[in-house]
Amino acid sequence: MVSSVLCRCVASPPPDAAAAASSSASSPASVDPCGGAVCGGPDHRLRLWSLFQTLDVNRDGGLCVNDLAVGLRRLGLYRTEGELQKIVQAGDKDLDGQLDFEEFVHYLQDHEKKLRLVFKSLDKKNDGRIDAQEIMQSLRDLGVKISEQQAEKILKSMDKNGTMTIDWNEWRDYHLLHPVENIPEIILYWKHSTIFDVGENLTVPDEFTMEERQTGMWWRHLVAGGGAGAVSRTCTAPLDRLKVLMQVHASRSNNMCIVGGFTQMIREGGAKSLWRGNGINVLKIAPESAIKFMAYEQIKRLVGSDQETLRIHERLVAGSLAGAIAQSSIYPMEVLKTRMALRKTGQYSGMLDCARKILAREGMSAFYKGYVPNMLGIIPYAGIDLAVYETLKNAWLQRYAVNSADPGVFVLLACGTMSSTCGQLASYPLALVRTRMQAQASIEGAPEVTMSSLFKQILRTEGAFGLYRGLAPNFMKVIPAVSISYVVYENLKITLGVQSR
Repeated sequence: MVSSVLCRCVASPPPDAAAAASSSASSPASVDPCGGAVCGGPDHRLRLWSLFQTLDVNRDGGLCVNDLAVGLRRLGLYRTEGELQKIVQAGDKDLDGQLDFEEFVHYLQDHEKKLRLVFKSLDKKNDGRIDAQEIMQSLRDLGVKISEQQAEKILKSMDKNGTMTIDWNEWRDYHLLHPVENIPEIILYWKHSTIFDVGENLTVPDEFTMEERQTGMWWRHLVAGGGAGAVSRTCTAPLDRLKVLMQVHASRSNNMCIVGGFTQMIREGGAKSLWRGNGINVLKIAPESAIKFMAYEQIKRLVGSDQETLRIHERLVAGSLAGAIAQSSIYPMEVLKTRMALRKTGQYSGMLDCARKILAREGMSAFYKGYVPNMLGIIPYAGIDLAVYETLKNAWLQRYAVNSADPGVFVLLACGTMSSTCGQLASYPLALVRTRMQAQASIEGAPEVTMSSLFKQILRTEGAFGLYRGLAPNFMKVIPAVSISYVVYENLKITLGVQSR
């Protein structure tokens, strides 16, 4: 019944029935040009109304999740509750929790447009059919590797006539009352858009769809991400300050432990001192996110990509350059954050006072101490973060993504957390050297040292272990930071009216 209400034409409407038969026979593989789900036929709306009434099992004029579950089951279509909720959320314009007839029709129209774009992008040969090799090639371009057997299993789930290819009608019939999954959902679910903040490297959602750009949803994502980062950083600020203290002051002769570090901070400035440096750390989220997003969009154009989703090497280059531009723009705030975290009680009255004193005593160059190791650290962080993420993603897809491409929240958070942690681990020695260079003037009588001489000094006096001072509190904050920022992000998205992708 679902197929019967959809347009089955395969060419431009001919002037008479004979021409229609001829056209249909001669071009069975062409993609229909009539607009699909609502092709304008005189009785098409009536047939949609018939389908709507069949699905409206309680006859209240609206399709809720339960109506869709029961109605589709009667038609031999089985969907999970989560899948049906996606359908309702996608079409529910008045937010009453169900689809009325107009919303149902609009959903079919809008959904088919998206399906058509995906179909065309997958149809590499432009012959109106998708085969296993085209599926594998499309996903390979996006960094997703699947075997030929997996591609064939995906095909079989949609192939009605046993040809092991999918034409437009088969593709559309399978997905229209099914939230888009498998091929297109792999692309959307696995876009490397980190929605959590591990403390220092706030990753901007880097790839927005054309619809999100046109509707203004992109800035809501950025606001939600910024708010989540602010709450997360504030909650984990004591661990972050302890990390900075251990990076700068801990040594073989001054072996600072976690409990001892907290005790020392509270004894020197009270419990409030645990949050020193957090204000500037939160304030820099907004400019860093905005600059990184704008830089990323411009770099995407420079690398010549018109695709909504970049290839792996393009993403690495664009992400690293955007991060470098953003970090360069707000780097004085990084120096201020370090100085504020290390300050003694009464040393500065606030951020502006700290900035004025640094400028008066040390000059403008002080605001760029540690800049070189900071920039160098972006490359190993971004490269290893992306490599680990891609490896974990492909491992999950190889094992579990045969029937569904939705990895679930836990898998996405776990992959993102592990990749980000590995990236931090690789770039940590550079981060430690950067912090010590930033803090130089705050240590009385400290001589000016270069990055290379500081590396040599640490290795000579403390060994390789000295390059990882403060690593324990840094990793201790990862899980709470990710959890808090994810929960806040999801709730802020709801408040701002952002639909989940």
